[in-house]
Amino acid sequence: MADPAVQKAILKVILSLPTPVLRMMSGGGVVWQGGRTLDPRFQFLAAGARRMPPMSSLSAVEARAASAAGLAMMAGKPEPGVRTENLSIDGPAGPIRLRAYRPADQDSAAPLMVFAHFGGGVIGDLETCDAFCGILARAARTAVLSVDYRLAPEHRFPAGLDDVLAAYRWGRDNAARFGAAPNTASIGGDSMGGNFAAIIAQDLKRAGEPQPALQLLIYPAVDVASETQSMTTYADAYPLSRDTMNWFMGHYMGPDADPADPRLSPIKTEDLSGLAPAIVVTAGFDPLTDQGECYAKRLKDAGVPVIYRCYDSLAHGFSAFIGAIPAADTACREIAGFVRQAADGMLK
Repeated sequence: MADPAVQKAILKVILSLPTPVLRMMSGGGVVWQGGRTLDPRFQFLAAGARRMPPMSSLSAVEARAASAAGLAMMAGKPEPGVRTENLSIDGPAGPIRLRAYRPADQDSAAPLMVFAHFGGGVIGDLETCDAFCGILARAARTAVLSVDYRLAPEHRFPAGLDDVLAAYRWGRDNAARFGAAPNTASIGGDSMGGNFAAIIAQDLKRAGEPQPALQLLIYPAVDVASETQSMTTYADAYPLSRDTMNWFMGHYMGPDADPADPRLSPIKTEDLSGLAPAIVVTAGFDPLTDQGECYAKRLKDAGVPVIYRCYDSLAHGFSAFIGAIPAADTACREIAGFVRQAADGMLK
């Protein structure tokens, strides 16, 4: 088997080829759906993925290994000036691994960001969002605490959610340890991590606890009970398809779960008033695009300050493609800039 470093270098060279060449290597033509044009690098990667077994044909263990290997090829370099620390805390069912990121020019007045990675509640780990968390720490000048929560089907709903909630509360209460504003924290995540972040803001409201300083929801899965138009338009999208989403939820929820439960589908909560200010980000080529946009609108209608941005040419999971797709890197830095704006009190 070829050296992974060599494979990554070869892929980087291929992805640097001119757009017409990449499109020709992907089967030719422009991928245009729902009024959007797919980034040619994502188009090339999607063409290659079609030659591989779908995730739904794999076991959870096989999917984790395949995903980790694939995403390692796309990962960005460690962000300069950001130091990391691996640690462990007591969780509701045992230790929870965390990774802290602290930038050299950290703003001590900025709140700690507790962040949960994507993966449908089934795949992913601290490496999945490592590059993005480094960017977030450096560009937002804030400490970031990444959470390695329990995964399904070994640990079904709400195990992972409960781990992230416990990590959030620990991070909030120990924020000063990381040089952040004391006794406060933000909550964030992408995809399933965004699901967790949205639910945690609602959980804290129900519990009568203070809201997070901010909720960062990146292409969040906020509705697993119903289908929007984007679920049909982008049903065969890469890397998240409707088939893969169903596979994730089949593992995560279990047979007795109610998809309309607000702790599974936070969009089903009727009253969204009083929740933390939100940054909601979606990707254009994503079955979840519509539900993320809808949740942003509902938050805004409820009086919650919201920044909403859709990156039309990108696909779901783009935060893990920083090292392969320049537009993904740019988007992630812009998202981190929004978090900085929120810390500066500019999110109204």
